[in-house]
Amino acid sequence: MVVRHDLTEPEVDTPLVPEHLPDLRERKQQGRELRKKTPRAEHARWEPPADRPDPIALLEESNRGRLSALVPIRHARMSVNPFSFLRGSASLMAHDLALMPQSGVKVQACGDAHLANFGMYATPERNLVFDVNDFDETLPAPWEWDVKRLAASIWVAGRCNGATEAQCEEAVDACVRRYRRWMNTMSRWSFLEVWYARVDAEALLKELAREEPQSAEKTLAQAYRRTQLATLPKLTELREGRRCIIHDPPLIVRTPRGHAEELAEVLQVMAGGYLASLQGDRSTLVRRYRTVDVAWKVVGVGSVGMRCYIALLLGAHAEDPLFLQVKEAGPSVLERFVGKSTCASAGQRVVEGQRLMQAASDIFLGWCRVGGRDFYVRQLRDMKGTTDVERLSPRGLRQYATVCGWALAQAHARGGDAAMLRGYMGRSDAFDRAVCDFARAYADQNERDFGLFQKAVLSGRLQAHEAS
Repeated sequence: MVVRHDLTEPEVDTPLVPEHLPDLRERKQQGRELRKKTPRAEHARWEPPADRPDPIALLEESNRGRLSALVPIRHARMSVNPFSFLRGSASLMAHDLALMPQSGVKVQACGDAHLANFGMYATPERNLVFDVNDFDETLPAPWEWDVKRLAASIWVAGRCNGATEAQCEEAVDACVRRYRRWMNTMSRWSFLEVWYARVDAEALLKELAREEPQSAEKTLAQAYRRTQLATLPKLTELREGRRCIIHDPPLIVRTPRGHAEELAEVLQVMAGGYLASLQGDRSTLVRRYRTVDVAWKVVGVGSVGMRCYIALLLGAHAEDPLFLQVKEAGPSVLERFVGKSTCASAGQRVVEGQRLMQAASDIFLGWCRVGGRDFYVRQLRDMKGTTDVERLSPRGLRQYATVCGWALAQAHARGGDAAMLRGYMGRSDAFDRAVCDFARAYADQNERDFGLFQKAVLSGRLQAHEAS
């Protein structure tokens, strides 16, 4: 029997760190005791209830508040294949996960931990690391929700790549096994050791290069190329002696009629609380730059339709650029199930969650509220490298999934309790096997929902097309 939760009355958000923190042995035992309430095998079950909400209605609901002209682009990007649909339907999977048995342990969750939301980026010391890199939905929530979304995305991506069911299972098993074993290792570490742990680029190369050497090298080269100065000629041009962002629809759009208003709004963002959200030294650094141009930018799959600007700032001279992304933040898709964020704004929720989960975060990461809308700000393309997961071979998928499991374990250990999770999962593969069964079942569910989505597009219920 599937344990269901009342979806109309979300739980009150509770702190991740209790007032009294038991010692290591007690916390592990607490994790073991939770198996009595929710046996590990229960995580295998996915049985859609008879009254499961209409998936298309949930997607339509998630479009509320988005820019209506961009919603068809969102649908077009989701319609490519079942994996792209999964990427854009975090709200749908959140509804489904809330129906399932839960261990009772919360961490700072990503909320959208699918396979494509991991990648390389540079630390403030300019070292390349690999980590979770999307936090639009982050919130304290059950840790297994992230694990299950990641596992399902691996199975879905594997099918899209032509992998057999056995190969998909092998990739999911490798991911969850690494997650469990690495959590076991970190449960013995000090809190500081966990805090400083990171997956560096060399570790990724060692893992991925065994099966996908070209993909590993391409990802690394991409990251090293994406500096602020290298981005300047790709995103900008000189127009009447002034540096401007290139109009490149539908991805980057400059709207001449409203350009002055857009520039004014971004300037208001910069002055209206963003600088106050930064450390003092970083705020001083940003103040040395001046904003010279802005443009709309369509980003991602699930984020399409949210207000998103890119801003070009110039510093000491014409070849001292700083590109910032100013992105609207809304409520997390998890809030209706686990309670509202305790942060004062959605932008702060995203930033604080990212800072807690990542081993190192962007020095320009901050937030503000302007005109009743919440935003967060970060660097654009600062040594970021992503692996094209839809081109990985079955063996390459397995290796990449393994590294993602490693990175997710570290993120959860930073924003949760490794000892309790270690106690709950244990040393056997009981949890691994359960998640594999769930991933297969949910990949089937995702394909059924994708079929309904395609029918909704064909019937005209949903509009889907790239902007002309």
